[in-house]
Amino acid sequence: MTQQTWDEVGGLLPHDEFRAASEAIVGNIEQVIEGKTATVRLALAVLLAEGHLLIEDVPGVGKTKLAKALARSIDCSVRRIQFTPDLLPSDVTGVSVYNQETHDFEFRPGAVFANLVVGDEINRASPKTQSALLECMEERQVTVDGVTYQLQTPFMVIATQNPIEMEGTYPLPEAQRDRFTARIAMGYPGPEAELAMLDGHGATDPLQELRPVSDAAIVRRLIAHVRQVHVADAVKQYAIDLVTATREAPDLRLGASPRATLQLLRTARAVAALEGRDYVLPDDLQVLAVPVLAHRIIPTADAQLARRTTDAIVSELVHRLPLPHDRKRSPYDTRPAPNNGRGPYEPRRP
Repeated sequence: MTQQTWDEVGGLLPHDEFRAASEAIVGNIEQVIEGKTATVRLALAVLLAEGHLLIEDVPGVGKTKLAKALARSIDCSVRRIQFTPDLLPSDVTGVSVYNQETHDFEFRPGAVFANLVVGDEINRASPKTQSALLECMEERQVTVDGVTYQLQTPFMVIATQNPIEMEGTYPLPEAQRDRFTARIAMGYPGPEAELAMLDGHGATDPLQELRPVSDAAIVRRLIAHVRQVHVADAVKQYAIDLVTATREAPDLRLGASPRATLQLLRTARAVAALEGRDYVLPDDLQVLAVPVLAHRIIPTADAQLARRTTDAIVSELVHRLPLPHDRKRSPYDTRPAPNNGRGPYEPRRP
């Protein structure tokens, strides 16, 4: 990595500072989102993996609130786009406007020129407007009238959509879904969490009182820390085996792409860092297989008739695929430790 790129991302954070900063963001979001710690941590992991997040669930479970809480917890530029059928691509990317004083065209940036872009009900916009996000999500840049504009770092798109009430909507094409690192569902809160929500949200909206606990510079340093997490060769091969299994599964007519393999590994690095480790375990890939892979695959007609969901198919593949033999030793194993006490997935220490 060049020095210029490191300057753009930021310097590394010590482990204790990384943990303190990440836990502060998670705790801040949980002031608004009750009883969804795993979902909140996964959303943060996607941010630190330099990816994009698709939140898909029924109405009223807090999809937009999670996206806005994550955005407000970080003191950086945030733009929200309400996707509607009349939204134009220029509303997203920007447009060149003729200036009568200078007798020249000047570029007016669109909503994607921000660190965090919240796209609400993304499937209610036309495919033409949805495609305006393809370039910026993959290449972190926008091209308008032949001129390319670089986006800020960090950059993340958080989109929401409902899996029901599909009348008048435009389902996301596979090229668009594949650019989202992970798809998560909020789910209904438990009785205790819903009771706490009634107490905390009954009179006022805690989202309005939420204050940032981090900024863009700190997030860049968190990302730099995640990039240094060690991935053993056995774990890389296991990631390839997981994705290859989706391409060979008889219940699927389209498997996961090579981009899925890369984003699975990047997200696993972020999850390992959030867990306080500087190395990735095969268990991290198992946990992430459904949110990272399930929205990229297409089941066969027979699987759809049998009402088999992509989540269930990926879960079955994870359970069938054998783990690497050289797994991490249990902390309760009293036998002599091989490799001078170093676990098989831990990096070599100088």
